[in-house]
Amino acid sequence: MFDPEASVDFNGNTGPFIQYAHARIQSLLRKQQPEALQLNVSLQLDVKEKEILKHLMTYSEVINQAADQFSPALIANYLYELVRLFNSFYQNISVLGEPNEELKSLRLLLCKAVANNVALASSLLGISMPDRM
Repeated sequence: MFDPEASVDFNGNTGPFIQYAHARIQSLLRKQQPEALQLNVSLQLDVKEKEILKHLMTYSEVINQAADQFSPALIANYLYELVRLFNSFYQNISVLGEPNEELKSLRLLLCKAVANNVALASSLLGISMPDRM
């Protein structure tokens, strides 16, 4: 059953929850753009960063699977999981406050990649992503 109040909730598996995460990332990127980064293999990634990277790498597989199965729900589930992982990362790991410039830039690039995937996947579902909320 459709619940109009739940459909606009900023918590949980809703469009506004996903839109808010995208707007949050855009706010970070307005404050500081990531610098060109040559990957430093000695950088230690947090487990939350690794989880996001792993999930980002499944994007094309999920899109192909959704097309093969005629199931936009697979894209919606991918989006929700990506935003859930991002929110956990954002709540526990400093991005702009990171003193190591290489690590800060890496985290900003990770945020930018999340925002790009959110926008691309959302557009497939007909959901627009605002830059501000």
